[in-house]
Amino acid sequence: MSKINVSAASVWFLCIFYSMGCLLQAAQVIADTDPVEVSAIRSLSERWNIRSSATWNLTDPCSGQASSTAEIGNPGIKCACSGTVCHVTQMKVYALDKTGELPEELANLTYLFDLNLNQNYFNGRIPAFLGNLTKMKYLAFGINNFSGPVPKELGNLQNLIVLSFSSNNLNGTLPLELGNLTQLEQLYIDSSGVSGEIPSTFGNLRKLKKVWASDNLFTGAIPDFIGNWVDLIELRLQGTALKGPIPSSFSKLTSLTTLRISDLTSGITSLTFLQGLKKLTELVLRNNEISGEIPSYVAELSELQYLDLSFNNFTGEFPASLQNLRSLIFLFLGNNNLFGKLPSQMSSSLMYIDVSYNQFSGNLPTWSNNPALKSNLVGNHFEISETNNGLALSRLACLQRTFPCNRGAPRYSHFAINCGGLQMTSQQGIDYESDNETLYPASFYVSDTQRWGVSNTGNFMDNSAESFTESSQSQFTNTLDGELYQTARLSPSSLRYYGLGLENGPYTVKLQFAEINILDKGSWKSLGKRIFDVFIQGNKVLTNFNIQKEAGGSFISVDRSFSANVTENFLEIHFFWAGKGTCCITKQGTYGPLISAITVTPDFTPTVSDRPPSNSSSKKITHGLVIGIIFGGMAVVMVCLVITILWLRRFRKSLEARGQVHEGNGQSHSEVKFQE
Repeated sequence: MSKINVSAASVWFLCIFYSMGCLLQAAQVIADTDPVEVSAIRSLSERWNIRSSATWNLTDPCSGQASSTAEIGNPGIKCACSGTVCHVTQMKVYALDKTGELPEELANLTYLFDLNLNQNYFNGRIPAFLGNLTKMKYLAFGINNFSGPVPKELGNLQNLIVLSFSSNNLNGTLPLELGNLTQLEQLYIDSSGVSGEIPSTFGNLRKLKKVWASDNLFTGAIPDFIGNWVDLIELRLQGTALKGPIPSSFSKLTSLTTLRISDLTSGITSLTFLQGLKKLTELVLRNNEISGEIPSYVAELSELQYLDLSFNNFTGEFPASLQNLRSLIFLFLGNNNLFGKLPSQMSSSLMYIDVSYNQFSGNLPTWSNNPALKSNLVGNHFEISETNNGLALSRLACLQRTFPCNRGAPRYSHFAINCGGLQMTSQQGIDYESDNETLYPASFYVSDTQRWGVSNTGNFMDNSAESFTESSQSQFTNTLDGELYQTARLSPSSLRYYGLGLENGPYTVKLQFAEINILDKGSWKSLGKRIFDVFIQGNKVLTNFNIQKEAGGSFISVDRSFSANVTENFLEIHFFWAGKGTCCITKQGTYGPLISAITVTPDFTPTVSDRPPSNSSSKKITHGLVIGIIFGGMAVVMVCLVITILWLRRFRKSLEARGQVHEGNGQSHSEVKFQE
């Protein structure tokens, strides 16, 4: 029995000893980062000036957080270990303004499947060796300063799910080889600089869900093969040189929720492809030369929240069926040829409606007075009066098609506006009127003097905290009127200023600009491009105007002067976005026209007074104020009368005390004179 116990104890001891040996051996087998990758990380750190940290360890890159389940840091590395070796699988160097060319050492990180270099200031060419990182699934180097062509070697990354090289300075066409990326789900190439036709091989990318391709010089027709991207959820094609029509194959894109196509040439003759796109929440078909009536099946897109059909050639009456879109918030139908009366009711969900520059007529509908529904109704033929529509809407009469305010009886010969800012006087003695009225995605404003007006159309779609003014405290060294350039008026689509009641004749229009949103050189925040057009009296005077480029940098003033002829007592200055320029630098929704100040002066000797009308609301005399003045005046008269009576009584008593009152009729000389 004792032998059995001894034997059992021995076995137990041996098991414990063996287990401890195994543990010690396991403790000695520590997984280390591949030495080649360690060298690569250290080299990258030196080039990019990245110090060792918990998320970017230079001693052993795959130790600590790199091998944990924690989210990747910035800058950060993530690893995967197998046996005794760990490999770098993820790298994030995001929005850190790193510079220089991408070093060859990156090619040694062959296990990378996720590389995020977005929003830096890398330059040079996109290296072809990236095509050797065949495990790559997520490759992003958008918003950088890369130049040259897109390397065809990227077509070797057949596991790629996301590819982004948007907002760079690339050139040339898209490589045919990118059509090999059959696993690709998201493609971001907007504002990248590529041009030419979209390769037919892209028809193979049947798993695409998101495509941003705006602001590139693509040519030819919109490819029919886009209809093969049946999983597509979002498509953006704005500000390109593509031609219409939109292919009927788009009807197969039944998963689409966002479709933004604008600025096509050759026009669009049919929108029948829309009938099956029932999941659409955003539909932008702006500035596409679309003709005909707005089809009734647009109203069947019941999920729509945003509908923009502005700047086309639509005809017919306002589609009553649009009232049935119960989710619609934004509706833009401006700059078409619609006519007739507006409907008396609109969907209760609607918050902004633009029907400017059509041929609508009749009385304004009751909803035009609804403060919860902002509207732009300028450039039509509405019958408007202060009696029927109130003071605010009565000013809309000045901005109807004929611009009737002081037409035929001009009062003014000049005006100056501090766009987005307060009243100020320049060093040259020019008085700039304030322009800090709050504008909305659909709105207008007429100055109290009816000397000038402004209207705005459009919504910064990707920025919920949108503002239509911008300000900066930066100093401007190239002008004595720096304060004038510290504020600006913005628009995501169309901004118009009007000179009203002007004496006919030739004028000089001075437009004053300064980029105060996109920053200066040396940072990813300087890589934005604000591009827009300017029209004066319907004539294009600036095409693809880039303030920063023309001024030689940000926070530098640049002025442009033009001649304009006023023949019907009004002047129109139109700032227009045609889909070009970056969308999202320095923040989402950074695009569209920007103007700091406007001055308009006559090139002739004026004969008008330059004074507002005597009943001008600039005097702030409202009905309530008039009543107040009347009652106030009456009160003053009553007080004076009481004081006079009291003084006379006191004077009478004084005379009685002196015995100077005649007894005959009991009246003093004073009282007799007073009665006379």
